[in-house]
Amino acid sequence: MLLPARTLRVSLATAAAALAISCGLAACGSDDDSAATTTTVAATATSSTHSHGDHAAGAPTAETLHAVLVKLADPTVATAEKAKLIVNGEQRTANIDKMNAGLQGYALTFTVADITTQGNTANAQVTIGSPHGAAPAVPLTWEDVDGTWKLSDASGCLLLGFAQAPCVPA
Repeated sequence: MLLPARTLRVSLATAAAALAISCGLAACGSDDDSAATTTTVAATATSSTHSHGDHAAGAPTAETLHAVLVKLADPTVATAEKAKLIVNGEQRTANIDKMNAGLQGYALTFTVADITTQGNTANAQVTIGSPHGAAPAVPLTWEDVDGTWKLSDASGCLLLGFAQAPCVPA
C-alpha cells in the first residue's frame, strides 16, 4: 500500500525526530557494568480504537498491538520469538540480536493510540517512553497474518533503527 506523499513526508519527519531523540537517549545510557541487567517494560495502552473502512473480523485492540511492542522490546524474549512478531521477521534476526544487546538494563514503555484499520492492516500512533523521557508519537503499521497481528516489515525496521540496529536494504 502506497502512502500519499504528504503522509510519507510527515512520517519520515516524525521518524527522524524520534530517531534523533532516541539516539540522544541511548547516548545518555550507562556503560557501567554494575547497571541492572533486567528490564521492566511497562504496559500502557489507550482504549481509543477508531476503525474505518473494511475491517478484519478480529480488528485489533490497543492492548493487542501494545503486547507486540512490549514483547519486542523485552530483552529476555528469544530472537526467534521476536522474529514472529514482524512480517518477514526471520530476515531481521541479526538486527533483533543487536537490539536485544542494547536493551539490557534499559526500560521502555509504549502508548498506542488512534488506531485505524483497513482490511488486514492497522495503523496507530505510538509513543515510546524511556527513563530519559518520551519521544514524539510515530505512526506504526501492523498486518493481520493468519489471525495474528504482526508489525509490518517497515515498522519493524523503524523500531530496530531507533534501537541502533537498522535494517539494510535487501
